[in-house]
Amino acid sequence: MAGERDLTRLLADLRPQLGAARYAFERVERLSLGEGDFALIREDGGVTAIRERADGAWARISLGVHSSLEAIGLTAVLSRRLADAGISANVVAALDHDHFFVPWDQRAIALEAISGVGAAGAT
Repeated sequence: MAGERDLTRLLADLRPQLGAARYAFERVERLSLGEGDFALIREDGGVTAIRERADGAWARISLGVHSSLEAIGLTAVLSRRLADAGISANVVAALDHDHFFVPWDQRAIALEAISGVGAAGAT
């Protein structure tokens, strides 16, 4: 299934879910996923792992809607809502879902800001 591309439908069916685990972003030496690792990202400066850690500073909010990688505006709308609430976010897009990493101590406010988008629309 290719995923939804229509922004109105995406916003109406977000179904954001707050994960229970805490996460950390860490530099690692090699490309190898271990237990509790969420993602590896290779960039010019090295490899970053996003992994579960009991002392991690980030929470993960995953969108339940199956979005297409070619969808336009979804990340922008949600990022704007979080920015308006004074919350930083790091976004990871996968083939089926988008994941927003937000500061652990602001996770409830972030979830509320994202959850309210469907009713409020794209503005």
